[in-house]
Amino acid sequence: MRFVHKWTQCIVESIRDVTPQIREITLRPDGFAIPHYPAGSHLDVGTIIDGQPATRSYSLVGEPMADRYRIGVRLAPDSRGGSRYMWSLRPGARLDVTLPRNNFEVDWQREHYCLIAGGVGITPILGIAATLIRRGAQVQLHYAVRSRKDAAFLAELAALLGDRLQLYRSDEGQRLDLGRTIAKLPPAAMAVLCGPMRLLDDARQCWREAGRPPVDLRFETFGSSGLLPTADFRVRINSSGAEIVVPRDRSMLDALNAAGFEVISDCERGECGICAINVVAVEGEIDHRDVFFSDHQKQCNEKICPCVSRAIGTLTVDTLSYGSGAPG
Repeated sequence: MRFVHKWTQCIVESIRDVTPQIREITLRPDGFAIPHYPAGSHLDVGTIIDGQPATRSYSLVGEPMADRYRIGVRLAPDSRGGSRYMWSLRPGARLDVTLPRNNFEVDWQREHYCLIAGGVGITPILGIAATLIRRGAQVQLHYAVRSRKDAAFLAELAALLGDRLQLYRSDEGQRLDLGRTIAKLPPAAMAVLCGPMRLLDDARQCWREAGRPPVDLRFETFGSSGLLPTADFRVRINSSGAEIVVPRDRSMLDALNAAGFEVISDCERGECGICAINVVAVEGEIDHRDVFFSDHQKQCNEKICPCVSRAIGTLTVDTLSYGSGAPG
C-alpha cells in the first residue's frame, strides 16, 4: 500500500469562519508530539457520516507548528457528508487524525516559484508561500476566487506577499490567464497548484503547450471537484447484471463496498490508482476526477477510479470480486 495510516487524537481548540463557506479549525494534539512535516501537507480525519465511520482529507494551513494544526474546511454543496460533519464540530470535540502527509513533493531549492490557487485550494498554498519566502525564493502567487469575500486568509496573504499576490475575482470580470502566466516564467521555475479539477486541467494543458518539464508542475486537487454536476448515477455489474445507485452524497467506491462488491483502495483521493476498475460500457458520461490517469486514458473511458470519479447516467463495470454480501 502507498500510505501507512498512523492514527492519533486531537482536540478541537478553536473555530473561525474565514469566508462564508470556509472554516478554519485549530486542533491541539492530545498526548503526542507533532513530527516535522513540510508545508503543504494534509491530515486524514476520522468522521461519522450517516452513522458510519468515514475518512476525509483536509489540507494544513500555514507553516508547520510544533503544538497545533490548522485545517481549512469548505462547506461544499456537493459534499458527501464530510464537510457537514466538520462544520458541526465545536471546541472541545475529539477527532481521530493521521500524522501529516505531503503529496506536492516541492523542490525547495529552486530560485523561482509560481503558486496557483483556486478557492479553498489556498489552504496548502499559504504555508508553501511562507516557507519559500523565508528561504529567500522568488515567489508569485495567483489566487482565483468568485469574489473578494470568498478569498480565504486574504489579510494573512497580503501581509506575507504584498505585491507578489495577484487576486482574480470572477464577479468583477477578472480571469487568471494561465497560458500567459506560464509563458512569463523563467526556464527553471517550478509551479505549485491546488484547486478544482478544471483549473488543474487547464494548467496541465498550458504547461505542456509551453514545452515545460512535467516534473516542474506540482499539484493537488480535491476529490469533490469535477467538470460535471454531482448527481445520482447507476452502476451495473457486468457479470451479474446487478445495479447499484450511487447517491450524490456518496462515492462510487463506498456504494460498491456497501453493496457487497469489494473494491481494494488506498489513498481514496484519486491519486494512487489502486481502486481503478474496468469500464465495460457508458450510457451517459464519466466525470474523471482523479489525477492518476492521463488525459488519453480518461478519453478512452476504459477504467475509472471510483473513490472520486463519478458519472451522469449508467456505467457498466467489470473485474469486481464478490464480498460475502454481494448479489449472485
